[in-house]
Parts: sequence; C-alpha cells; structure tokens
Amino acid sequence: MARVARWTVLGTAAALLVAGCSGGSSSDDGKKGTESTAAGSPSNLPASLASQKLDWGRCRATADAPAPGSDWQCATLKAPLDWSDPGGKTIRLALIRSKARGDDRIGSLLFNFGGPGGSGVSGMPSYASTVSALHERYDLVSWDPRGVGGSQGVRCRSDKEIQASEVLDATPDTPAEETAYLKDATDFGKGCRQAAGKLMEHVSTTDTARDMDLMRQVLGDAKTHYFGISYGTELGGVYAHLFPKNVGRLVLDAVVDPSADTVGHAENQARGFQRALDDYLKSTGQDPKKGSREIADLLKRLDAEPLPTGSGRKLTQTLAVTGIVLPLYSKDSWPTLTSALEAAQEGDGSELLALADGYNERDASGHYGTTTHSQRVISCLDDKERPTPEETKRRLPAFEKISPVFGAFLGWDTAGWCHDWPVAGQHETPEVSAPGAAPVLVVGNTGDPATPYEGARRMADELGKGVGVVLTWKGEGHGAYGSGSDCVDSTVNAYLLEGTVPDDGKVCS
Repeated sequence: MARVARWTVLGTAAALLVAGCSGGSSSDDGKKGTESTAAGSPSNLPASLASQKLDWGRCRATADAPAPGSDWQCATLKAPLDWSDPGGKTIRLALIRSKARGDDRIGSLLFNFGGPGGSGVSGMPSYASTVSALHERYDLVSWDPRGVGGSQGVRCRSDKEIQASEVLDATPDTPAEETAYLKDATDFGKGCRQAAGKLMEHVSTTDTARDMDLMRQVLGDAKTHYFGISYGTELGGVYAHLFPKNVGRLVLDAVVDPSADTVGHAENQARGFQRALDDYLKSTGQDPKKGSREIADLLKRLDAEPLPTGSGRKLTQTLAVTGIVLPLYSKDSWPTLTSALEAAQEGDGSELLALADGYNERDASGHYGTTTHSQRVISCLDDKERPTPEETKRRLPAFEKISPVFGAFLGWDTAGWCHDWPVAGQHETPEVSAPGAAPVLVVGNTGDPATPYEGARRMADELGKGVGVVLTWKGEGHGAYGSGSDCVDSTVNAYLLEGTVPDDGKVCS
C-alpha cells in the first residue's frame, strides 16, 4: 500500500473489518540508495544473534487479538537495534509460525501484510485459510516488524487524544483550521518521540529487511521465500535489493510504486480510489461523474455541519471520507457502501461512522488500535520529502482534478503526515533494483484502489530485466491472491510450490 496516506492499511485487515505502503537506505542527498548488494549480514554480527535458537511456545492472547489455536507457536528473535552497530543493543521481535502440514516441506514462507504497521502475529492466523494450499509445504511465518505490536510497538497518543483529533478538519479551509491541523501533526510527532525514544531512528524498511535476512538464517533457510502484500511489496523489493543472492520465491501482491515520491504516492492513490469509486458507481447504474459530484456535495455539507449518529458522536467530513474508503478495498463490501451513503444522504451518519471506526481500529469501548501510529513512525523515517503547507495549497487544484472526492484529503495529507517530524527521513524513493536475483512474481490488480495497478509494472522494471515478472488480474479491490480468481491463485501456487515462473505479462480475467 502506498505508505504516505492514512488509507494504506494492511491488505487483509480492510476486508476483515468490513466483514465483521519504505525502502533501502540512501545518502542524504536524496538519490537512490547505494547499499552494497552483496548477500549476507554484516561480518561482525555476533554469533549470539546469528546462531540463536528460538524458543517456540504457545502463543498468548494480547489486548488486540485472542490467542490462536494450538497449531500456532510464538517466539522472540533478538536483532541489532542499530544495524550499523550489530554488536550493540538489541531489540526483541515477535514471531509466529505454523509448521508445514505435509511431508514434502520446502521451508519457511514469510508474510508481511502491509501498512507499514500491520501486525503479522495477529494477522497470520486469520490469513492461514486463504493460503491453505501453501501450508502443505511451507511453515507459515510472520512477525511484528520493529515498532509494531509485540516488537516494541509504538503508541503515540491515548484513546482520548485520538478521538479528540478526529474532529479536526483534514482539509482545512481557514487559517485557524490549518493551524489546528498542523499543530495536531506536531503534537503527534512529539508523542511518538516520547513513546519510541531511540527506537524511532531504527524502524526503517531497510532495518526490517535486514531483520528478515537474520530470520532466514535463524530459521535455517538457505533462501528467503516471502509473500508481501501492499507495503509488504516495498519491503520485499528492498530485501531483494539488499540480498539478491538470498532471494528464493518472492511474491509481491498489491504493489507499491517504488518510483513515486511522497507526492507521487498521494497522486497515485487519488487516481486509484477515484477509479475504484467510479467502478463502484457504474456497478450501481450511476454515472461516475454525477455520482462523484453528489458524494463531493455531501462531504461539503458535512464540512459545514456534521451529521448525527446513533452513538451520539458526529460524522465529520473527515470521518465520512474514511468511511467511504474502507469498503472500496473489497468489491464484496460495495453493498455496505451503498447502504451507508443512502443513510447519510437521508441525514443519518451512523453507518459511515461505523465504517470509519473499522478503518481506524476503534472498538465499541472507544479503544483504538495503533497501526497508524507505527505506520507514521516507519514511513516518516523512510521518506525524506516534507511538503510544506504552501506547496500543498499550490498542488490542491491538481489533486482535486484527479479526484473530486479524495483529492483534497490526499493532497493535505502530504503536508500533515510528517509535518515537523522529530526525525529526518532517509530517501525520496526506495531502491529495489536486484540484479542477479531469482525471478520475483509481481501481481497487479487493475482495480486496486490503494496501490494502483501501474505500480506493478514499475516495480518489475526497477527490480530489473529477468527478475520482475508481472501477473495481471482484471479485478477489483486491494490485492489479487485469494480474491476469487482461480487463475491468479493457481499461478501463484505453482510458482511458490513448484517454482514455475509464468510468462511476464500473463493476464487473468
């Protein structure tokens, strides 16, 4: 998932919520990274880390997820806090696995579900049924990346502070609203710094890619086999760049465009979500331009006067946009969007608010999850670009031309997301070139809202000739595997289970 906007949740979470997107390090001049592509971890990595034995045991319930069944085991992995000083302080990373069910085991298959900020420990058990065919020959393994969940997860503000911030206008129309919006961004960064401390400088995608290669060694795998979804595709690309000789079978599904900077990602998402909204409107027999105009008018009315809801809370313009975004992640959820929009047009904001709460991980008691906290800490360390409010305001007409519904929100997000951030960003775009790596399967969905299809071809091109192999699905929703295409699923399964690489450009409809 493009990592700049708040609308970049992990791929599996969006569908689950409705039913119930940085790279390698670089020099400070903003150019592509110059990391060595030699395989292997630092030569001075202590044996206590490289040869550590994981103490797998029964997984425990957490505040955000119940304990999985007995098929699942959990452990902690020690990794260097600072990969430039491998012998220094360490961080403990939470892992989860379920052993291969069959006798013909290939090895471990690592999963990252996106964000950044998605918990693999809580997400892996719920995704296991989707990848049951792969479970026969692979140990299913995931983890909470540093700064996430059980791996020193960062919480930047309290539930009360989060709810208070939701009333702020994310598309400020007045100087007072703009001041409040930017002050909230500054306060969020201060809260993250206080909560994370020195960890805030060591949660980059490069750090996590190096953690992945340490996992490979400790798990006993000669090669890394990996399934990355959304932001997980960027992580996979960075890993391939850093460790091309260690690449086994890598699948990148719902692909982040590695050639896009902060503003480019926001523009991509504006196009992607508008495209998905147009497809949704067509499916209901509406003219997309007229339907979008009606939704934009609704949002304008909410900006002036939020709608009442059954909970007593108000549906603001910002919450309404978030509520519209969530069901666009899955075509199965489009009827939910129809019902919520009809109710809002009739004066009841309850259904859109419930959808926004689902995206924001707010439960019935008013407790919020922290995916977006971790996401912001990671992405603002990754991304060097810091658009100013003045630059943003100059770009707003272009954003609104791309999308009358989502453009202004995504445009302003580029200014607010990392505003006054206490840690400098590392690069403008991630380095994912991986000459000499084994073929990497890059899966793009033509109707993907959060990571538009064009990113798949750009990822394949940047991975390099003979490395990136594109599989296209003419579908809807975020991601392709497990979304109802037998063609996609069988192609991915053949690649992961048998090593069969499809022709570059294969299309599933």
